[in-house]
Amino acid sequence: MVSLVALACLIWVFHDINLNDFYRTFSGVHWIWVIVAVAIDVLSYVVQGVRWRLLLRGKGELSLLRVTQAIYAGLFTNEILPLRTGELVRVYLVSRWLSRGFLSIFPSIAVERLFDIVWLSVLIGLSAFVVPLPRQLMDLEKILGAMVLAGTGLFLYLVFREEKKLESDNFYLLKYPSLWKPIRLIKDFVDRFALEIKEIGLGSRFYLSFGISVFIVLFEAFAFWLVMYAFNIGLPFPEGVVVFLIVHLGTAVPNAPGNVGTYQFFTVVGLSIFGVEKSVAAGFSVAVFVIFTAALLGLGLAAFLNTGIPFTHIGSEINRIITKAKT
Repeated sequence: MVSLVALACLIWVFHDINLNDFYRTFSGVHWIWVIVAVAIDVLSYVVQGVRWRLLLRGKGELSLLRVTQAIYAGLFTNEILPLRTGELVRVYLVSRWLSRGFLSIFPSIAVERLFDIVWLSVLIGLSAFVVPLPRQLMDLEKILGAMVLAGTGLFLYLVFREEKKLESDNFYLLKYPSLWKPIRLIKDFVDRFALEIKEIGLGSRFYLSFGISVFIVLFEAFAFWLVMYAFNIGLPFPEGVVVFLIVHLGTAVPNAPGNVGTYQFFTVVGLSIFGVEKSVAAGFSVAVFVIFTAALLGLGLAAFLNTGIPFTHIGSEINRIITKAKT
């Protein structure tokens, strides 16, 4: 299914384009700004490493290099496998290095996603004061706002939730084992998840990691705009940020490896909103994708190889852990 979506997106992107305009996109490129853009993009993942290290501090101490290595190993996996499998890989690596349970690391990822949604919603709202935004993006901002409220409410509930044991658990487990056991497994998972969220809590490391999260998306947006500048796409920075937000939100749903297809589609859609001709936008969508993907593949492969753990071993271990959790 994800392959069909990717193919449909690519067909739309390259349908009815002018090849001369498409190739013109690659002429007169200012490569020095491309290099700077890649460096800033790398910096965004280092900041993500700082954030994740703060959220993981209750589990033990890992160096910033180690945490960032796990992030890049996960990014490399996302580039070659569909459905964001890399998230499982980075959780596995950190759990192994910290000698902690696999599932105990997941709450920190959930908190990261909450921070990301908050700041994306804020940036869209701020952009609306500077740039006229398409109605679809404003509608999406309302959805993000609802997700922020729901996510924040759930987080606070889990932080302040008190453990309650149902006295009838054993009775129902004995009388209706086939019905009650799946419910009990879910309850045990929620209890453990809540315990890990409580450990993160609302202390200084929570607020600090939330505060630095804005720099992740800002660095990514700035890097994206710098590539636009390098390829002579004449959009001011605020408009460039809006295009980045459209691409970022459009590729948020797990799909094909490296978001191929959807990345190009939403890049063209975003640029077209601001009057960039489709053939030029299509050429840029290919260029920016190749530039950032090449950097991720190179650094991600180096990070993966430096773990000393075979890829097949990580895959089999993750499968074993998931299978065990279901039983």
